[in-house]
Amino acid sequence: ALGFITRPPHQFLSLLCNGLRILRLSELCTQPRPRAMATSSSSSWELPLVAVCQVTSTPSKQQNFKMCAGLIQEAARLGACLAFLPEAFDFIARDPAETLRLSEPLSGNLMGEYSQLARDCGIWLSLGGFHERGQDWEQTQKIYNCHVLLDSKGSVVATYRKTHLCDVEIPGQGPMRESNSTIPGPSLGSPVDTPAGKVGLAICYDIRFPELSLVLAQAGAEILTYPSAFGTVTGPAHWEPVSA
Repeated sequence: ALGFITRPPHQFLSLLCNGLRILRLSELCTQPRPRAMATSSSSSWELPLVAVCQVTSTPSKQQNFKMCAGLIQEAARLGACLAFLPEAFDFIARDPAETLRLSEPLSGNLMGEYSQLARDCGIWLSLGGFHERGQDWEQTQKIYNCHVLLDSKGSVVATYRKTHLCDVEIPGQGPMRESNSTIPGPSLGSPVDTPAGKVGLAICYDIRFPELSLVLAQAGAEILTYPSAFGTVTGPAHWEPVSA
């Protein structure tokens, strides 16, 4: 899931991994903003199109990449300038040990494949929660939950490492301890200029902490993002009361 808070007008495209079926295409606002067209002497009123791609990740990174690539290619074909993927788009492992084993650095093969995909499709990508082996991996043997923003040339233009880790007790299911394998990020990032507006990067459990949103909004963010991999218990416990 991906939470959006927007100021500028956008068209919103939701894509589902099952058969690349388009679920919804709707305007969030009724008043468009101008976009200059190089082929015309007059201005054209046009809404930027962004795509939200929903997937069910597995432990197979290549299977997940194939699903995500299909959605991104479809989004680009339909004219989206920016596509958003959820938290844990790269994989969801069967246990913490497998999570650490499957993790990669940003310079690894998987991020290289997404960079090439962004170049090939000419689209910006918000990769909402990458299991990142940081520079301190050898010392800590822990990872970062990293939101990566790629431009249409495949370059990394921003990264945000999740600062609020989800350590909770779930009745009937036992504890969830993200901090057992993940290090909190050291800082917040500034909003990033994209073809869809200024995007503020956050991840999942960050939605519980309004100070982060306020800082991003005060810094000029027009879109706040919360790519998430909440479960059936934690999802309703967060999304419904926080977004009400």
